Amino acid sequence: MSRSGFYKWKKGVKSKRDIDNEKLLFHIRQIYRESHGIYGSPRITVVLRSMGIKCNHKRVERLMRENGIYAKTKKKFKVTTYSKHNRCVAENLIKMDFKAERANKVWTSDITYIWTKEGWLYLTVFMDLYSRYIVGWSMNNRLTDELVIRAFKKALLYRCPPAGLIIHSDRGSQYCSNEFKQLLNKNQCLQSMSSTGNCYDNAVTESFFHTLKTELVYHEKYETKDQARKSIFYYIEFFYNRKRIHSTLGGVPPYQFEQIKIVA
Repeated sequence: MSRSGFYKWKKGVKSKRDIDNEKLLFHIRQIYRESHGIYGSPRITVVLRSMGIKCNHKRVERLMRENGIYAKTKKKFKVTTYSKHNRCVAENLIKMDFKAERANKVWTSDITYIWTKEGWLYLTVFMDLYSRYIVGWSMNNRLTDELVIRAFKKALLYRCPPAGLIIHSDRGSQYCSNEFKQLLNKNQCLQSMSSTGNCYDNAVTESFFHTLKTELVYHEKYETKDQARKSIFYYIEFFYNRKRIHSTLGGVPPYQFEQIKIVA
């Protein structure tokens, strides 16, 4: 330490490094709060740099550790699908190719379960494989064919996809219903289903559910189903689609990714 540095320390004068760290820590806390405690140091570093703040990942990691700022811990995720039925299934058209060169070419879908003190809620989503955008979703107290149909109709209304759109899902009975198949045919969509017993064939949508549960659901204690609905609505529409940075998309949210491509 230099002589001047020693006397500044003795007098309680903060160094430029200390002041810079305090400013950086302020932004770290703000980003952490806005992400609801979801972001760890890598994603916070990405956001800081997008704000024009020059910083090293190791410095962000150290400041977070020293100030007790940690991303929410993750829990294991269990996938449950009822595929033991006599309904007709479809051929696997995507064969684990989880890339699409444009929007509205391939949508993937799946169903999961949300626990509340009033009982189970069932959630189904439709995701655009191009941008990972959740284009349609629905929740219900019962696991019925209508759960999938309602979510798909919302997605159709929102996106107005062209003919030839591929809809990929597992072999759950809801996706094999006559009404859903008729809806696909009416809108000139092609149906695709995962291979039997292959848990990786619909990995992208399952990964979204894993993210939803480890970042939100597992850290909440929903007293009512209505509370769960509002919480998940906010997460999907305002956080995941529009704010949560996605490593697969180059560190931007799905909505921003689509806007960048449109401009380009």
